[in-house]
Amino acid sequence: MRTNAANWLELADKVHHYRRDLLSAAERTSLQQAVETLRQQLRDKADSSKLKLGIESLEGVLSRVGGTHYPKSSWTENVEFFLVAAIVILGIRAYIVQPFKIPTNSMWPSYNGMTPEVFATPADEPGSVERVLRFVTMGARPRMLNAPDDGEILLPVDAGQGRGLIKYQEVAGHSWGVLPAQLREYRLLVGNRLIVTQVPLDFDFDWVVRDAFFPGRKTLFDGLREKFAHGDYVDRDVPTAAGYTERVRFVRTGRMVHAGERMLSFDIMTGDQLFVDRLSYHFVKPRVGDGFVFRTGNIPVLRETQGDQYYIKRLVGTPGDVMEVKEPVLYRNGQPITGAAAFDKNARRVGNYGGYFNGRKDDRYPNAQLFAEQKITVPADSYLAMGDNSGNSLDGRYWGFVPAKDVIGRPLWIYYPFTKRWGIAP
Repeated sequence: MRTNAANWLELADKVHHYRRDLLSAAERTSLQQAVETLRQQLRDKADSSKLKLGIESLEGVLSRVGGTHYPKSSWTENVEFFLVAAIVILGIRAYIVQPFKIPTNSMWPSYNGMTPEVFATPADEPGSVERVLRFVTMGARPRMLNAPDDGEILLPVDAGQGRGLIKYQEVAGHSWGVLPAQLREYRLLVGNRLIVTQVPLDFDFDWVVRDAFFPGRKTLFDGLREKFAHGDYVDRDVPTAAGYTERVRFVRTGRMVHAGERMLSFDIMTGDQLFVDRLSYHFVKPRVGDGFVFRTGNIPVLRETQGDQYYIKRLVGTPGDVMEVKEPVLYRNGQPITGAAAFDKNARRVGNYGGYFNGRKDDRYPNAQLFAEQKITVPADSYLAMGDNSGNSLDGRYWGFVPAKDVIGRPLWIYYPFTKRWGIAP
C-alpha cells in the first residue's frame, strides 16, 4: 500500500506540473491538500487502511482536475506505450544493436544468404506439417515445377549477363505476395513448351540447377563446360516477357519427363539474420578479420547501381596496408593474411571455401583492382573489404575502398534461422 501511495503521489505531481496554469485557485488548493495529506501519512508510517483512504481522497481530486492525464482511456495508454516502445527500439537500433539480414552469398559459407535445398524426387519433399515447421524455423519457401509437356528438360544459357550462367530476365513482381520487388524470371524448355519460375533477385538459381541437373560437380560451370564440349546444346527461338522473340541457346540435360510430372523441386532457405554491434567501433578501431558492416552511399559504383544500402564483407585491409592476391592466398604486407578462420580456410581451400581470386577487368567497374601480380595500398581513412566467397563476391576488388565514416559495426549474433548456425557470429 505504501508503494501504491507513492505511485499516486508521482501521478499527482505530474498533473500539477502539466496543468497548474489551467487549474483554478480552488482546484490547485484541493490538489495540494490531498497530496500533502497522503504524503504526511507516508511520513507517519500510517497503516494500510488510512493510506487507502488517503489514496481514495487524492484519486477523487485527480478525477476532477486531471484533464487528459487522469483518468486515461485504454486507447490513450496503448498509444503512449507503443510510442515509448518505438522510441526505445529506434534508439537501440541506431546506437547499440541493429538487426541485419544477409542478402547474398558473397560471405558464404561463413554467412548464408538465400540458399536452396533441392529435392531429387517427390518422395524426398517435406510433408505438409514438415513444411510448416521448416517455414517457421528456417524461413523455407517451396518451389515446385511440373512439366508442361513430354520431352527433355533444356536449360537456357547466357554466360555474358554477369550474374549467373542460366539465362534470366528481371521483372517487376511482389515479395510475400504484397510488397513490390524486382524478381529474376527463368524460362526453361520442356519439349516445345516453356515453363516459367520467378525467384528473388538475390537468389542463386544457378546453385539449384547445379544440384538438380549436375550433382557431384563443384560448380555449374564445370557441368556446362562438359555439355558444350560434347555439343549437347540446341538453339531455339523463344518469346520474351517484353513480347518479342529471341534466339536462345539451351543445354540438354538428358532428363526426360512426361507432362504433369515433377521436373524440379526446391526450397528457398532464408538468409542469416543477425544483430550488428553498432557500439564497439565508437571506442575501438575495426580489426583485420572482423565481419564488417558498412554503408554504400559514398562508394560511387555501388551508389549508382544499388543505392545507399548496408553491405557485409570481411575487413582485410586497414589504412597503409599493402594487399595482393596470389590465388588462392590473400597477402597483407607481404605475408599470408591472418586474423580470421576464413582466411586460413580459403588459403587451403578447405571444404566450401574456394580460395581468393584476383580481380578481373570489367568496364562496369572502373575502380577494379587486385589483378594478378598487382599490389595496392589502402589509403588513409579507408578500409578494404572482401567476401569470403571470393569467386562469387562483388567486393573491394571491383568497387574500391570503404570510407571510414561509413563503417557501421560488426556481426554479433545470428538469431535466425534456428539451425546449427544459430549463435555467436563467426
